[in-house]
Amino acid sequence: MSKTKIVVIQMKEIIYTALLAGLTILLIILLVFIFKPKNTGSENQSEARFNAGTYTSQLALNNTALNLEVTVDSKQITSIRLVNISDAVTTMFPLLEPALKDLESQILKTQSTENLTISDNSRYTQTLLINAIDTTLQKAAIQ
Repeated sequence: MSKTKIVVIQMKEIIYTALLAGLTILLIILLVFIFKPKNTGSENQSEARFNAGTYTSQLALNNTALNLEVTVDSKQITSIRLVNISDAVTTMFPLLEPALKDLESQILKTQSTENLTISDNSRYTQTLLINAIDTTLQKAAIQ
């Protein structure tokens, strides 16, 4: 018959084995983090909608050229305003600035020119401004 063997393991050997196993696991985790493929920024580029900057479009009202300025950063529209507007234009078109302020607040909230509520009092003016804003945003869009 076979004899029973008794194996004696000293505590020092158990500690050395546990330390070696722990260091091996730590080395494997470290190698995984080092050689894991890194993001090349494609996620950030996919989130980016615009080339950051200030873009302008001309708006013609009764032989008067107005400049519409849209400022964007890479992800959102930050401001919309009329530049170099004269007193004569504000007198001839009193609904122009309030209509733009209303549109600006809606556009900054939704970050889109779609599904905007247009008031009946300034339907033509707001439609004209929306078209100019769309043209300007097309200039700013990433191709």
